[in-house]
Amino acid sequence: MTSTKPYLLRAFYDWIVDNHFTPYIAVNADFPGTLVPRQYVEGGKITLNISAAAVRNLVLNNETVHFSARFSGVLSQVIIPMKAVLAIYARENGGGMVFGEEENNGKDDKGGNPPPDKGGKPKLTIVK
Repeated sequence: MTSTKPYLLRAFYDWIVDNHFTPYIAVNADFPGTLVPRQYVEGGKITLNISAAAVRNLVLNNETVHFSARFSGVLSQVIIPMKAVLAIYARENGGGMVFGEEENNGKDDKGGNPPPDKGGKPKLTIVK
């Protein structure tokens, strides 16, 4: 069964935009295959504005989030595996959703036993 994360991400993106707010995503920048401007990564995480005014050619498919954007005037390609997305929220009011580390219906990638519980809740911080 496919992950619900890409569907929820797209739904929250639409909801945020429909309400004239600014969609931000929190990303695990150290996740394999993640391509983000490393100079803006803090503590292995990066928060990105993914509004239409901030990015070009935004694609939210089942495997990745990718787009191009300018960082300090330099055009960069950004590629984020869906598993690296930690949260999506509206900048203005914080409304959105925090995702778990892995969303795989309690099974590991090979369909075996559930992964061990690491405890604690994911934490969302607002970066201004």
